[in-house]
Amino acid sequence: MLNLSELMLQRHDLDSFDELLEAVKERARQGERFFRIDVKPSYPDTPENWEEVLESVFTGRL
Repeated sequence: MLNLSELMLQRHDLDSFDELLEAVKERARQGERFFRIDVKPSYPDTPENWEEVLESVFTGRL
């Protein structure tokens, strides 16, 4: 299971929400089957619908 908080702790190099999306997408491609959104990203470019966007990227809808 991919926890968003763990990913963000492991990837200190991420500077934007877009970079976070790419990291989530990559982990999904690597075979992660479940995704838990347990924290809100604090990037300045985080959109209001950030949960929907993250879930869509993880499931391949975006």
